[in-house]
Amino acid sequence: MNSQLIPKLLVSDADAAITFYTQALGAEVNLRVADDHGVVNHADLTLGSVGFALAQSVEEWGWNDPGSVGGSPVLIMLTVPDPDGTADRMVQHGAQLVIPVDNRPYGKRQGRVKDPFGHLWVISGELR
Repeated sequence: MNSQLIPKLLVSDADAAITFYTQALGAEVNLRVADDHGVVNHADLTLGSVGFALAQSVEEWGWNDPGSVGGSPVLIMLTVPDPDGTADRMVQHGAQLVIPVDNRPYGKRQGRVKDPFGHLWVISGELR
């Protein structure tokens, strides 16, 4: 078996996050698992050839979303063919532009977006 690393994003509202990631990023939902109370404790999504997961934050389990701990200590790096369009779609769906997408001196076209759940995304692509 090959090794895999799949980030699992903890969010304040899992169903709203699923909606955001599918609409803003074009992610596809492969699996959504909720408990008897409707709490989504696991959802698998794919974005192109990469996968990620998400779950509802549950304080009793130590599952804390960025808003409950004062922000995200992690940057999620996403490379896409159109970083400008991706950042724009994220903002149209409720994200906040933190650093505008622009050509960077290190050879990338890149910017930073904070999604509605507090996760920080570095949206990156080829220079124009």
